[in-house]
Amino acid sequence: MAILYTPPQCRTFSPPVFNYHVNGETIKFKTSDAGNWCSRFRSKSLSLAFSGALALGLSLSGVGLAEAAKVGVNKPELLPKEFTSVIDVAGFLSDGQEKRIAEEISDLEKDTGFKLRVLAQNYPVTPGLAIKDYWQVDDSTIVFVADPTFGNILNFNVGASVDLDIPRSFWSRLAGKYGNMFYWKEKGEDASIEAAVMAISSCLREPVGANNCAEVY
Repeated sequence: MAILYTPPQCRTFSPPVFNYHVNGETIKFKTSDAGNWCSRFRSKSLSLAFSGALALGLSLSGVGLAEAAKVGVNKPELLPKEFTSVIDVAGFLSDGQEKRIAEEISDLEKDTGFKLRVLAQNYPVTPGLAIKDYWQVDDSTIVFVADPTFGNILNFNVGASVDLDIPRSFWSRLAGKYGNMFYWKEKGEDASIEAAVMAISSCLREPVGANNCAEVY
């Protein structure tokens, strides 16, 4: 099961009750309430600019496939010919930044087994759903989509194995710190992306426990 983290979040999982974190406050939703809320969110957001990345999250989780297929972007021609863990179709990153991020991701995968993948896009210029097969996304994969379309630039699709080890609140706190519009407009999209990658790397390297990833570095 994959979980899509977008700010604001519509998580694609279905326990009887789950907690939704907003600005440090916790709101409890019953499954029925969450289903109605997520349906409204999907129908609106899928018709807007971020439909490519959101459709990816929905397809990986097995939720809303028919709806996602109607509007999800799938442009494999935008993918690099050779494999890379960092795809920047928006031009946010310099060559040097892409190289540094790719090296960090490679080291992280060797050390932890988790696969971080970064897609920088500016809808509608995006490979969209094509990245699922290109990256062979599985339960150990984090797909980080950097897209400023809805204001907050940081969005995450988190595999089930990752979700077992990393507190779900980490992703919303990460988006709140480095993804907010004030941050990336002042420091640049590239700064948000690099800061988020390093924060994810630090989190995944921490021993699993009650307090792991309590801080966003």
